[in-house]
Amino acid sequence: MGKDAKKKEPAGKGKGKQAAGGSDEGASKEKGGKADKLGTCSFVKARHILSEKQGKINEVYQKLREGWLDNGDKVPPAEFGKLAAQYSECSSGKKGGDLGWFPRGKMAGPFQDVAFATAIGATSAPFKSTHGYHIILCEGRRG
Repeated sequence: MGKDAKKKEPAGKGKGKQAAGGSDEGASKEKGGKADKLGTCSFVKARHILSEKQGKINEVYQKLREGWLDNGDKVPPAEFGKLAAQYSECSSGKKGGDLGWFPRGKMAGPFQDVAFATAIGATSAPFKSTHGYHIILCEGRRG
């Protein structure tokens, strides 16, 4: 049970399925070789897939798992974008789910927490926000 309790920690801890695809510290080194300890940066670049239905977002996540994550691979942004265009109910889906760079404080609650806690190149596990269910692909961080 101790392990299950750890998985329930806030997204800012950088643990769990969202870290699939690589080491947090190695992937997040920027400016002068300093490691950005997930959650301390000011801006993040991300893509996402949004669905009102949990079953649909779980179906998309299963496709990501079977195609890349189960093999320990990172999901290529272009492939994530294809799934976003096909499945996302957000207007950003037309742009492959690309949200561009956004600052801390722009996105609400759980979305911001997961976006800023997901390692560069990693894909988050499905999660719920006030807008529905999401999967995030972190493409970069700065500041």
